[in-house]
Amino acid sequence: MDTLRSHDPRPRTNPKPDTWRNWAGNVTARPTRVVSPSSVEELRAVVRRAAEDGLPVKAVGTGHSFSTAAATDGVLVRPDRLSGIRAIDPEAGTVTVEAGTRLKTMNMALARQGLSLTNMGDIMEQTVAGATSTGTHGTGRASGAIAAQIRGLELVTADGSLLRCSASLNPEVFAAARVGLGALGIVSALTFAVEPLFLLAAHEEPMTFDMVTASFDELHAHNDHFEFYWFPHTDNCIALRNNRTVGPHAPLGRLKAWFEDEFLANTVFQALNSVGRTVPAAVPAIARIASQGLSARTYTDIPYKVFTSPRRVRMIEMEYAVPRAAVLDTLRELKAMIERSDLRISFPVEVRTTPADDIALSTASGRDTAYIAVHVYRGMPHHRYFAEAERIFVAHEGRPHWGKLHTRDAAYVANAYPRFDEFTALRDRLDPDRRFTNAYLRRVLGD
Repeated sequence: MDTLRSHDPRPRTNPKPDTWRNWAGNVTARPTRVVSPSSVEELRAVVRRAAEDGLPVKAVGTGHSFSTAAATDGVLVRPDRLSGIRAIDPEAGTVTVEAGTRLKTMNMALARQGLSLTNMGDIMEQTVAGATSTGTHGTGRASGAIAAQIRGLELVTADGSLLRCSASLNPEVFAAARVGLGALGIVSALTFAVEPLFLLAAHEEPMTFDMVTASFDELHAHNDHFEFYWFPHTDNCIALRNNRTVGPHAPLGRLKAWFEDEFLANTVFQALNSVGRTVPAAVPAIARIASQGLSARTYTDIPYKVFTSPRRVRMIEMEYAVPRAAVLDTLRELKAMIERSDLRISFPVEVRTTPADDIALSTASGRDTAYIAVHVYRGMPHHRYFAEAERIFVAHEGRPHWGKLHTRDAAYVANAYPRFDEFTALRDRLDPDRRFTNAYLRRVLGD
């Protein structure tokens, strides 16, 4: 602990906090105060003071959730100063990081040490606690969401206590808190399993909708990581296959990477969506232009440079997890709904998979899972599209992504998750006074 912190252990507090907004701009909150603790002891003091003042307390990450999971009118905890790598243990195959550490920071630090996570999502701007608490995932035949790679965590509970848990230490807490929705306490640190750094051979290929759906089971079975995007108003898809390889290392050239991943995927796509927002009738033509502008490419690189990409075009998103066996029927119904409607959808629909895991409120809890994500460009109408999509997802036993828009309530969630009662019983024990509640948690978990 440095000298300044030892003499002034109080967290930074903004007595007149501004309105908090998420990344997409669709969620705002006016907290009573905003605090930025720089240590676990400061975080514990924040929780104790909130209890003394009778205020709810919520931690936020980088605001990449589209739901109101982190919004509060009480005490808002920013994680900026509670960040950094605590320890990397190559022999044990673990890394321990502070809760506010960004995935990008962790991934880069691991790569420098010749290590990597097994799987990850497609962006890495989120904090580790924010990403895992809402169930952020990538795609993988045998490797699950980021939370499934957690081997231990620290949780500051409602009375300011520090609770450590793992598969062998407080295992009932570990079973729930890896995807805790912020309902059980505030995560202060996480330990992840890591492995020696490996290479992924990435192959991206345009395919028709009928081609990719007809071969979906084969593509899933024969690739370590498979996903695809379908562009509404077209029959065009782009299929992404990532597989482990011994090399050689053959990354994209700097100019090619900038042109395809920054200029085309962000700058040009942003411009096309802006046109579509102004002239909705042009959206089908824009979808054809966007989808036909994608070409096949192959490259080999370290995991985070393959799994993740820059996403700068702001949008609103809904995503549901359905049983993997139901994904094609679900997707075909979604496609038919869009085609018979007058909806104008300029963003592609994304399809990914993960294996079953053992986390109580993980969207893959207890079942092999496929995800279908629908998006609209920020500022374009989304309510009717999302309502119609959600009706289809729900009909196929869908579970909503906790960090994305949905309208499900506690009665639905209790039916969708066999371990719901286990989670809420633990919540009653750890937070009986609902210090960590907000409107979102009251809706999805009950009071």
